[in-house]
Amino acid sequence: MVEAITGEEFAAADGVADWRVLETGQVGTVFRTGSFAKGVELVTRIGALADAANHHPDVDLRYPSVTVRVSTHEIDGLSQRDVELARAISAAAQELGIEADPDGA
Repeated sequence: MVEAITGEEFAAADGVADWRVLETGQVGTVFRTGSFAKGVELVTRIGALADAANHHPDVDLRYPSVTVRVSTHEIDGLSQRDVELARAISAAAQELGIEADPDGA
């Protein structure tokens, strides 16, 4: 069973500075890709990470950004799984040279 964490616990976790806790009970961020092609590349990376973790975010690809929102659907809130996926997505974006705009979420 997945244990819920609070928004405060999420925000206090290491490696999630790119993310904001949203009123919807999710966490989210916007990655400023600068181009559609770079956005597709990031979305492809996110898809692979999500499948590997069996934990799937909501992803919105638009020119020139990718918006990502994460929550644990089975508990209708946040869990450690969200922390881990958020960290992995941020690391993938960083590897691609893409900056996050968490306040844009």
